[in-house]
Amino acid sequence: MAARTALEPAALRSPARIPLRSAAETDAGQGARTGRIPLFDPSPRVPHGHPAKAFTGEVVPFSIVCFREGHDRIGVHLRLKDPAGAETLHRLSALEDGSDRWRTEIAIDRTGEWQYRFEGFADDFATWAHAAAVKAEANVDIEVMCALGETLLTSAAAEKDRPATERTLLRAAAKRLRPAGAAALTAVATDDAVADAFTARPIASLGSSTPWLTLAVDRRLAGVGAWYEFFPRSEGAVRRKDGTIKSGTFTTAAKRLPGVAGMGFDVLYLVPIHPIGTTNRKGRNNTLVTEPGDPGSPYAIGSADGGHDAIHPELGTEKDFRAFVRAAQKQGLEVALDLALQASPDHPWVTEHPEWFTTLPDGTIAYAENPPKKYQDIYPLNFDNDPAGISAEMLRVVMHWVGLGVKIFRVDNPHTKPLRFWEWLIAEVNAADPDVIFLAEAFTRPAVMRALAAVGFQQSYSYFTWRNTKAELEEFLGSVSHETSDYMRPNLFVNTHDILTEYLQFGGRAAYRIRACIAATAAPVWGVYAGYELIENVARPGSEENIDNEKYEFKFRDWDGAEERGESLAPLLRRLNEIRRAHPALQQLRNISFHWSDDDSVLVYSKHLDAAFTGTGAADTIIVVANLDPHSVRETTVHLDTRIWGVEPGETFEVEDLLTGAVWTWTDHDYVRLDAFAEPVHILKVKERS
Repeated sequence: MAARTALEPAALRSPARIPLRSAAETDAGQGARTGRIPLFDPSPRVPHGHPAKAFTGEVVPFSIVCFREGHDRIGVHLRLKDPAGAETLHRLSALEDGSDRWRTEIAIDRTGEWQYRFEGFADDFATWAHAAAVKAEANVDIEVMCALGETLLTSAAAEKDRPATERTLLRAAAKRLRPAGAAALTAVATDDAVADAFTARPIASLGSSTPWLTLAVDRRLAGVGAWYEFFPRSEGAVRRKDGTIKSGTFTTAAKRLPGVAGMGFDVLYLVPIHPIGTTNRKGRNNTLVTEPGDPGSPYAIGSADGGHDAIHPELGTEKDFRAFVRAAQKQGLEVALDLALQASPDHPWVTEHPEWFTTLPDGTIAYAENPPKKYQDIYPLNFDNDPAGISAEMLRVVMHWVGLGVKIFRVDNPHTKPLRFWEWLIAEVNAADPDVIFLAEAFTRPAVMRALAAVGFQQSYSYFTWRNTKAELEEFLGSVSHETSDYMRPNLFVNTHDILTEYLQFGGRAAYRIRACIAATAAPVWGVYAGYELIENVARPGSEENIDNEKYEFKFRDWDGAEERGESLAPLLRRLNEIRRAHPALQQLRNISFHWSDDDSVLVYSKHLDAAFTGTGAADTIIVVANLDPHSVRETTVHLDTRIWGVEPGETFEVEDLLTGAVWTWTDHDYVRLDAFAEPVHILKVKERS
């Protein structure tokens, strides 16, 4: 089993006898790049040399492949250097699965840039102890092995940096080898106390090390959080007697803040709040015909009232926005702002910087398209005509909002802008303010999504929205939790203002419950778009968007009334966020394990966190069993690898359903009945055994 440690000042020290050297130093003049003790495939690591990522409180697995020729034993250390320069040393354990991979887990406890390297060495005591035990059993070379052991132990006992009690232990062990005998040799070679002393402070030779690698550690909200999206113009909007609508404002939208915070969300994401153009303004349901009072899409940014650094006058003033941000903070919410780098035909940039757009042969400016979708009200930006000028302006815009208290940006379609621009922009912003977080809304090819994460985006939308079957979810969740987790953090939004999947359209209330339960427990970051709790599941015909989409009109919702009538999922969302806060296992990304069921519509997974990392002194384990079919009752048997949480197969343990309060006694094979129309998901806490 891999070593698992919370981050503490190290009691370990560097291997003795020789200084550690990199491969180039060790093999100078021999034409080799490999160290004397080979070290390969370090993890965490990001393709193309970008820093690996973590967030404060994240338990990060560090591992490397290390071996040597022959049968002599080796050891591996991880040397960590925190942002202040303080070093700690951690011993890795071999996985014992034939992979020659060594591993440990470390809870990272502060933001900033960390450095780490792996150090491999020949473990002289482990080599002697192994050979001594084998030869004692065979009763050969007893005198020689005792003499070698006595010399090694005596030498170690003389080392001044060992604790006095340890030096006494080692001197006594050396004396036990005289007179020589197989029994004494076996006893010393297998003595746990002696072995522990050399694990902490090994006697070693032939050391090698990797180069220093970088781990960029973000604040906790970059890796753990619950997001809620709404359109501020709809919150507090009023329909007048003549049928016209008065827009909501930041002041009226602030009245919705206690309701959002009361459901346990951490981040309130606002769609663009800027002036909206009138040229080619879209009407209801994305039509090209507008009616008087149609507010237009907030993504058609820019008018005579200003551009990306301005606020729509119907929402309020800059002072009103600051007050809204402060009001959100008082409720425990952090405001995230949509960063949509595009312009309406009325944006000041169009006349001031026409070179920032693409001009067609007929002299017109190209509007945005994503066939079959067309956005006649939006001009995409062209970053190639004046890259320095347009980049400087985008940086100015971002820092303007940072100055107004915005530290989180949801970036619209970043895959339609140059990758190097994002790498530069995020680095510049984070150099000025390391707390700023960028979420990439890039539903595109996997390589592009991963590249955006690698160059700096702290969070990413993902394919979760479209992964609905057991096989799809196991593949997807396994990939984001293990394959790309060194640099890509998925934000599992269950819906967006652009996405209403067929599963939600036709699955009814059960589908909404199922997807929320999985999103909230499978990854530490998840989100919903307002209206999810009201089961808004009617799509515009032929599309995956809500009919009467809020992008093109005001929405009127009776939040409190729906909850009073029992029609709202707000109580479920509230409970899910309570469970997430109470269980540290759900605040980690890399710890998901999949189990089995006899029904292809029943998904089973667990999230386990060792006691060393929970802060409570007790391990935390959550098991999720979900009926993925929103139209039926499912009865099946689930099969669990209980060894993950320290229970041997066949042994019993108690589980408590955190949604219903029911308690059952389980083993590694258990019957479940999941009714899509009542409780389609079990979220089970494994209770500590006395």
